[in-house]
Amino acid sequence: MSTEDLEKYETEMELQLYREYRDIVRQFTYVVETERRFYLANSVDLQVREAGGEVFFELKLSDAWVWDMYRPARFVRNVRVLTFKDVNVEELDKPDLELPAT
Repeated sequence: MSTEDLEKYETEMELQLYREYRDIVRQFTYVVETERRFYLANSVDLQVREAGGEVFFELKLSDAWVWDMYRPARFVRNVRVLTFKDVNVEELDKPDLELPAT
């Protein structure tokens, strides 16, 4: 496979992944970003841990979707992530689920 073919394949996979994300994002409550991956999840448990003087984060997600074009199965029941880097957790805004003001 040439470099050009590989780049074309990666571009097509990224576009396919984005379309999937766009179609499913409203099914989830949280967006979670770590240094390695991006997740959508409905339950997030983030714990700050310490071992040997080093601080790290333990992140447990359930009912999740993993942004990774190399994973054939992106929907997972449970995910556990350990990281020494920052973790960003944001609650998704779902305006279409809110009642209109009267």
